[in-house]
Amino acid sequence: MEKINAVITGVGGYVPEYILNNEEISKMVDTNDEWIMTRIGVKERRILNEEGLGTSYMARKAAKQLMQRTGSNPDDIDLVVVATSTPDYNFPSTASILCDKLGLKNAFAFDLQAACSGFLFALETVANFIRSGRYKKIIVVGADKMSSITNYTDRSTCPIFGDGAGAFMVEPTTEDYGVIDSILRTDGKGLPFLHLKAGGSVCPPSYFTVDNHMHSIYQEGRTVFKYAVSNMSDVSAAIAEKNGLNKDNISWVIPHQANMRIIDAVAHRMELPIDKVMVNINKYGNTSAATLPLCIWDFEEKLKKGDNLIFTAFGAGFTWGAVYVKWGYDGKKH
Repeated sequence: MEKINAVITGVGGYVPEYILNNEEISKMVDTNDEWIMTRIGVKERRILNEEGLGTSYMARKAAKQLMQRTGSNPDDIDLVVVATSTPDYNFPSTASILCDKLGLKNAFAFDLQAACSGFLFALETVANFIRSGRYKKIIVVGADKMSSITNYTDRSTCPIFGDGAGAFMVEPTTEDYGVIDSILRTDGKGLPFLHLKAGGSVCPPSYFTVDNHMHSIYQEGRTVFKYAVSNMSDVSAAIAEKNGLNKDNISWVIPHQANMRIIDAVAHRMELPIDKVMVNINKYGNTSAATLPLCIWDFEEKLKKGDNLIFTAFGAGFTWGAVYVKWGYDGKKH
């Protein structure tokens, strides 16, 4: 039997219309454009600010565009996986809401939570569903409404995050394209340094938790930065070495858009010029699970069939990893 690979056959994306720029952030907290650009690299971020809209709204927009671009019939979708840390509800899953909104009748669906590494983990997960031979058409989404868990009085975190969603179609192929290899890791050491204190079963919501901003991101930036730089750099170098990839045959590195200094460090470790690294953090900020697919959405027309891509991310947990993808189509033709 021929080996089945899982190939990405299309991409969709969505970012909200409202732009929150550094000038506006500077009116909320004691900061300025120069400080934010020097330390993080974010010029503006998109915010979903309409009342009553959550992560599923953005996920649906991205998935709908994806289905239109790939000419997909809703009845043919087998599975939907949504990577998110900001689901519409604790339950039901955001993926299940998506099935209803997209009119999918023959799919099963679930959410996957691995913070900013979520899309990376979800991509490898759906690739294995394809490799099993039992699934033919899978939508994988990275979507986060980070503004819903951001404290806009905390100058250390509020400039970082934005909202958005990106989606891939993943299908089987017997050609040598698609998700070729991955190295994914979780060590659990990150809990004290990056978390959402309240709202879970350990610390349910109360007047106290709300009054004390315990439903917003808590981050010890220096520690997280240090771990992110070393782990993303190491794992990217490791997957490249394992697959005979180097600065000459790597077409693109797609790093999680958390901080421009982290992105620069990864490029330096890979000995790659920055023009081989996908960067859009300046436009969107850190959209958590959405950053990787949104990069591909932005850069799609520059991609060529057979390009060697390395996706890498780092997130709360700590979670991190790298996935090697051989790109399956010429972006300009899509």
